[in-house]
Amino acid sequence: MTSASLINPQDTPERQIEKLTKINLSLMRRVEQTTDDSGAAYAQFQRAALLEEEVRNRTRDLERALDLLNESNARLAEANRATEEARSNLANAIETVQEGFALFDRDERLVMCNSRFGLHMPDIRDRFRPGLTFHQYVDLVSRSAFMSLPENMTPEDWIERRMERHKDDHVIFNVRMVGSRWVQVSEHRTPDGGTVILQTDVTDIMRLERQERERMLDDQARLVRATLDHLDQGVCIFDNQARLAGWNQRVSEMLSIPARQFTMGTRFFTLFRDFSQVASYSSGIDEEFIRNWINSTDSRPPISLNIEQGEAKTLAVHAQEMPDKGFVISFTDVSAERTAVRAIQQANEMLEARVRERTLELADALSEAERANASKSRFVAAASHDLLQPLSAAKLYMASIEPDQSPDQIRQIADKARRSLDSVESILEALLDISNLDSGKAAVLRAPVPLDLILRQLGDELGPTARAKGLDLRILPTSAVVNSDATYLRRIAQNLIVNAVRYTERGKILVGVRRRPKSVRLEVWDTGPGIAPDQRDIIFREFQRLDAAASAAEGMGLGLAIVERACALLGHPLELVSTVGRGTGFLVELPLAQSLGFSSRRAEGDSPVQPSGLDDLIVLLVENDANLRHALTVALESWNVCVLPASGISEAIELVDGEGISPDVVIADLQLGAGQYGTDLLSDIQARFGPVPACIITATRAPEVTELCVQNGWPLFHKPVAPETLRGFLASAAKTPFVAPILTGG
Repeated sequence: MTSASLINPQDTPERQIEKLTKINLSLMRRVEQTTDDSGAAYAQFQRAALLEEEVRNRTRDLERALDLLNESNARLAEANRATEEARSNLANAIETVQEGFALFDRDERLVMCNSRFGLHMPDIRDRFRPGLTFHQYVDLVSRSAFMSLPENMTPEDWIERRMERHKDDHVIFNVRMVGSRWVQVSEHRTPDGGTVILQTDVTDIMRLERQERERMLDDQARLVRATLDHLDQGVCIFDNQARLAGWNQRVSEMLSIPARQFTMGTRFFTLFRDFSQVASYSSGIDEEFIRNWINSTDSRPPISLNIEQGEAKTLAVHAQEMPDKGFVISFTDVSAERTAVRAIQQANEMLEARVRERTLELADALSEAERANASKSRFVAAASHDLLQPLSAAKLYMASIEPDQSPDQIRQIADKARRSLDSVESILEALLDISNLDSGKAAVLRAPVPLDLILRQLGDELGPTARAKGLDLRILPTSAVVNSDATYLRRIAQNLIVNAVRYTERGKILVGVRRRPKSVRLEVWDTGPGIAPDQRDIIFREFQRLDAAASAAEGMGLGLAIVERACALLGHPLELVSTVGRGTGFLVELPLAQSLGFSSRRAEGDSPVQPSGLDDLIVLLVENDANLRHALTVALESWNVCVLPASGISEAIELVDGEGISPDVVIADLQLGAGQYGTDLLSDIQARFGPVPACIITATRAPEVTELCVQNGWPLFHKPVAPETLRGFLASAAKTPFVAPILTGG
């Protein structure tokens, strides 16, 4: 047990064997040298034998332990070899990566990196060795001569920003190197807390992006330039160094600065040096204020001012700072607005005087309105009287018809009743004309109008009435073409001739056209009683007749009132020349139509066209109102006219096709019902048979209807149509070929 305690279990097997061997030799020598009579030597021998056996056992145990240790060492050597092989494979694999690669452990010390790591920074890449801390790595990168730090950024600022990014688990950012090269740095945290860094050269990608961005900027620049060139304002754009970066052509024109001075990079005060010498500023801003505003490094508020160039030109200037510390200046020509403001100021100064004047004028207008109101009251009273008188007469005439009266007596009474109703019709028509003229809503359609055709038609219509009174109505031919409204011009001429026929008891009436330098004058002369000077204003008033004893059938005193209003509406000067006891002349001055004037073709004949017979004239009559269609048919047939009556377009076409003949004249109502119009029928007839003389009758007085008839050359007669008017149209159509255009009123 004692010898066993001499062995230290912590010693190696070799050391334990060496101790046991020494102990064994020492015991053997003691046994040999010592004698013990009492048997101590034998006991010593036994102990030595036991000890030797124990030594052999321990030796065997130590040999087995040594074998196990050698086996473990062999396994450890194999593991070390495998580890080195794995490390070598990892290093080779990392080396094959195209990007720069570095691995930091959880203590932020560099474990390993490949040869591409730090390739773009050759001045520090040899210092990237295992054991380098991450902060030392960042410090080396920030001070590398090959890295281009952002403007106004120190290495310390860059280190602070980089370490702030390092706190994130995943970071990707670009670093600009010298020589316009770019490196993308990707940093990622490993599961055990380490850090992996990849460095990728993205120069080509950045160049492509820059080229694309520059292309887009060029496109945007062209778009901005096109936009600027289309602005009515003058615009200049300056960068943060007050250098010209953009402009449009308008600014050169507005400021009278030569275009060659507008070049990229021109300084503001160089560009506007000469301009400042000829312009004066307003709004309390001068050139020094503008200079301080442009040179200011602080945030600049927008400024607006006016610049005066001489007395006639004013420019409104607005300057605005841009986000990059540049600024844009716009120039707007406000000369017209300033002139308007000055005019308004002048108008305001004159306002009080004008108000006083207008007050006086309004007082006069009020008096005139009161007089006009009284005149209107008299007008309505007179109109009511003159309307009731012929209506009452017609009613009495019709009541006086007895069954036992002879046909001649009945015919005479009916003729008197017809004349009374004609008077009512004339009054209503005249009242309608005066109402339109006084309301200011009368539509005027000016066009070239041949006077000869109007006058010949009026001669055909009024000739029989004149001859019945024993008067010589002479209408001289003319080739004048005037610029007027055909409807109102015909009404003027008709009323003047009717007035002359009505008030001339004997002698003649002469109608002609007298040439003047730039116009013609329509003249109507009669041999009537004449008009005294004190009555020449009265005759143009409503319901005013010089012969107070005349009946309504002989005139209502509205014709000359219509003539005066129509001449005023058309701008045709009207003149009255009269001698008491010898006659009267009404003169209307008419402007010649441009490029027409007098036609080279003279009117046929030297005397007024006399109405010819209407025998066997074929007239297609289209009227949807059965009563009116029957009445017109009876009237036309009484003139020996062959009438083809129809109620609509389809019936008219069937009638013409069924008879197998083409009509000589077409009379069509405008509105035929069921969405049908007489104008459509006339177009169809002319397409079938050529230019057939035709007219439109209607109660509609809309301007668009008048314009449509003028465009197509169709005479227009308003209902109720006077028989003389219709007979005159048929007589003209029977004697002459179809002539267009001419517009007349019923």
